[in-house]
Amino acid sequence: MARILKSESIHDATAPYVVSYSSRGPNHISPDILKPDITAPGIDILAAFSPLAKLTTETDKRSVNYNILSGTSMSCPHVSGAAAYVKSFHKKWSPASIKSALMTTAAHTKKKENPDAEFAYGAGEIDPLKALNPGLVYDTQRDDYLEFLCSEGYSAKEIKLISGDNFKCPKASKRTAKDLNYPSMTFMVQPNTRFSAKFTRRVTNVGSATSTYKAVVAPHPQIKIKVEPSVLSFKSLNQELSFVVTVAGKGLPFNTVVSTSLVWSDGVHSVRSPIVVYTQQFNSK
Repeated sequence: MARILKSESIHDATAPYVVSYSSRGPNHISPDILKPDITAPGIDILAAFSPLAKLTTETDKRSVNYNILSGTSMSCPHVSGAAAYVKSFHKKWSPASIKSALMTTAAHTKKKENPDAEFAYGAGEIDPLKALNPGLVYDTQRDDYLEFLCSEGYSAKEIKLISGDNFKCPKASKRTAKDLNYPSMTFMVQPNTRFSAKFTRRVTNVGSATSTYKAVVAPHPQIKIKVEPSVLSFKSLNQELSFVVTVAGKGLPFNTVVSTSLVWSDGVHSVRSPIVVYTQQFNSK
């Protein structure tokens, strides 16, 4: 005889939150690129488990078809599955466009339960359904990434190990990490020093053929943000338009992280990009 018991639903009012053992930013290799990008479910996940894998140690001969695991090894498959899901609807989208769709449609996570803010959860928690129709995407091509490596000081020999060809860095280029067409904007500043930075970005219209997006910036008392132009009018699908975001301030104290966001909205889509400014002495956990 079998008994089927009624399931019990438990509501955690503090969820979603990032566990203490999850890696935090900032990005010490490229300080002006926000990491992590995004967050996804990763605690006590019941999922299929390879019967060939060791359950515990190498000497453990037990075999199971399902297991409960926690950590990045569970969060990563959720994001990978979401990316594959988006790809199944948009077969011609680049990996960067899919990444952008996942980041700009993510649910903004509560800072109250996550004091490390964007350095804990990035753009927020994935929402695969919303990612199917992001409205705009920040597309990035191969050469964009290679030029980014040039701006980070990598040599032609080092870049060849990645690209496989003799890519030459543009001469006298003034591009920096802030010019990489990333769905987030981050800036590391010196403490107690005036600062100003420009982020050049371009977005591709993947929503309505004719649409107008207006820039909405969440105000913050410690920084001033200007978007030029503040209105983007698209006349066709896959049209690209560029804009510049200027972030300035009078100076931030030691160990300070200031975050806000830029949202492009056409009344239907909300394309959200986090903006993070932090001092060099910020210590991640």
